[in-house]
Amino acid sequence: MIRSIALAAALFATVAAAQDLAAYNKGLSAYNSNNFEDAARNFFEVTNTTTDNELRLKAEYYLASSFQRSGLPFTAFIYFTPIVKAGPTHPFHTKAVEAFIALQEQLNDDYLIPSILNNNYDKFNDAWATLPLEVLARINYLIGRISHRKGLLDDARQFLEAVPDTSGYYARAQYLLGITLADPRFTAADDATRRRNLEKAIDTFQGVLKIKTKQVDYTDTQQLTWLALGRTNYNAGEFQKSVEWYEKVPRFSKYWDQSLFENGFARFQNDDLGGGLGSLQGLYAPQFAGAFQPESWILTSTIYYFSCLYDESKASLAEFEKIYLPMGEKLKPLIEGDQKDLNKFYTLVSQPENDKVPRAVLNWVRSNERMLGLFDMLTEIEKEKTTINANQAWKSAKLSSELITYLDQNKGTLEQVAGNFAKSRLMEAYRTVKGFGDQAEIIRFEVAKAEKELAETGVDTRKVLDKQTLYRPHPPAENWNYWKFQGEFWRDEIGYYQYTLKRGCPGTAN
Repeated sequence: MIRSIALAAALFATVAAAQDLAAYNKGLSAYNSNNFEDAARNFFEVTNTTTDNELRLKAEYYLASSFQRSGLPFTAFIYFTPIVKAGPTHPFHTKAVEAFIALQEQLNDDYLIPSILNNNYDKFNDAWATLPLEVLARINYLIGRISHRKGLLDDARQFLEAVPDTSGYYARAQYLLGITLADPRFTAADDATRRRNLEKAIDTFQGVLKIKTKQVDYTDTQQLTWLALGRTNYNAGEFQKSVEWYEKVPRFSKYWDQSLFENGFARFQNDDLGGGLGSLQGLYAPQFAGAFQPESWILTSTIYYFSCLYDESKASLAEFEKIYLPMGEKLKPLIEGDQKDLNKFYTLVSQPENDKVPRAVLNWVRSNERMLGLFDMLTEIEKEKTTINANQAWKSAKLSSELITYLDQNKGTLEQVAGNFAKSRLMEAYRTVKGFGDQAEIIRFEVAKAEKELAETGVDTRKVLDKQTLYRPHPPAENWNYWKFQGEFWRDEIGYYQYTLKRGCPGTAN
C-alpha cells in the first residue's frame, strides 16, 4: 500500500512537471510570435505552479519581459526587480539589469531603479563588469547622480568620470561632474584648492559644449551648461564672463527666467547697474506672472540703494511685500500643521490648479524635474491599471489581481516620496519668502539711515540728479534699434532691456 502511494505521488509529480513544461513552451511560442499577453498568462501560471527551480527562473524572466514588450513598463519593473536583487545566482540577472536601464529612461524614473542599482552595486559589480559598455555607462551615471544628491561628492566624481566619451550619457555625466567640482563642499580645504576646483569645473563645462557625438537630450544639457558656466564664473569673480554665459541661454527656454535673474546679479557685481535692472525687468513681464522669484525684487531694491535712488528702492520693497508676503501667510498654516501626513502634501501639489497653494509656489514645486518624474510614473501606473483591468484573459487567470495589488503598493510608495518632496519644497518656499522679508526690513532700515544722513549733511538729492544728463543705452550693434520702455511689455523686447541711471549719491558726476 505504501509503495502504491509513493508510485502515485511520483506519477502525479511527473504529470505536473509535464504540464508546467507544456505551459512554459506554450508561453515561449507566444512570446516568439509577439503575442505577449498570452505569453504573460502562461509564464505566470508556470511561476505559480512549478517545482522545477530552473523552469521557474526562466519563466520569471520571460514574464517580466512579456510585460515590458506589452507596453507595461512599470509592471515590468516590478517583476524584473527580484531578478536584479537576486544577483548572479539568477541565470537572467544581467539581462534583467539591461532591461532595468531601458525602463529607467522610459519611465523617467529618478528614484526606484537608480536606488536599487545603487544599493546593489557593491554586491554585484563584478557580474556587472560583463554588461554592454553603454549599460555600464548608464549605471555609473545614475549612481553618480544619486551620490551627488546625497552629498557624497568624491563618490559622485568617480562614478561620473567612469562614463566614457562613447556613451550617449557622456555629456550629462560631464555636466554633473562639473557641478560636483564647483560645489564648495568638494575638497575645499583652502582658497587655492577652491580656485583650482572652479577652474577644473569651467574646463569640464566647456568640454561639454565641444562634444560632437550624438547625446541624450543634448540641447537641454547644453542650456544647463551655459547656466553652470555663468554661475561658476560668478563664483570665481569673473563677472563679465558670467554675463556672457548667462546671455547664451535662449529666450523662452525653460531656464530663461533663472538666467535673467542670475544675470542681474552678475551685471550688478560687474558694476553695470543699468544692465542688472534691465535683466530683472524681463522677470516682471506678464509672461512670468506665475514665476517664483522673490529675490528679484530684493536685488532690484539693492541696486537702487547703491545708486542712492531711495524712493525707487523703497518702491521695489513695496512690490516684494505686495506680491510675496501674502504667499508666505498662505503657506504658513500648510507647513505648520501635521508634517507626518505626506499624502496631504502630495494632494496639495498633485493638481495644476488649486486655491490652497499660491500659484507661483505651486508652479515652482510642480516644474521641478524630480517632481515631474514622479508625476510621470504615477500617471503611468494609472494607465497600466486601466489596461490590465480591461484584459479579460488575465482576469480569469487571476493575473490581473496580483498586478493591480503590486501597482497600488508602488503607487502608495511613490505618493509618499512625492509628498515628502512637496513638503520640502513648500517649506523651502516659505523660508525663502520669510528670509527675504527679513532682508527687506534690513534694506528699509539702511535706506532710512542713508536718507537721514543725507538730510543732516544738507545735500539736496534732487539737485544732484538734475545736474546729470540721462543718456539712452548704447545699442550693441548697428542693426539694433532703440525703443523707450513705456510700461508695455512686447514679446520681442523681453530680455533686451537696459536701464541708464542717474545716481543720487553726493559727489556723483556724469
